[in-house]
Amino acid sequence: MSRDVATFFEQWETNQREMKESTPDVMRGFGGMFQALMKEGALSVREKELIAFSIGLAVRCEQCMNLHIDKCLKAGATREQIIEAAGVVVVMQGGPAYTHMPEVIHALDYLEGKK
Repeated sequence: MSRDVATFFEQWETNQREMKESTPDVMRGFGGMFQALMKEGALSVREKELIAFSIGLAVRCEQCMNLHIDKCLKAGATREQIIEAAGVVVVMQGGPAYTHMPEVIHALDYLEGKK
């Protein structure tokens, strides 16, 4: 699975360029909304990224999980905080979220190995 995470991140930049060329209005709109909301405010960037990661896990979006685990780490979240947030998702979602916990661990292993 770590290879899947590596492949995802290797292809992400290319995919983003293709999206900007194919759907510039969508990218501008989404990018603007993301930048407006995912900055320091009443919640820290770290807290917002932990929430975003948790929602990605809850809806079982592996791409969202990978991206927001990366952003969580960059915002100063620890491995333990990310895993604890995942545990809260498991409490709320049960087995479906639990089955994605290995993906969380693999993404953390890959991203922390990059440091």
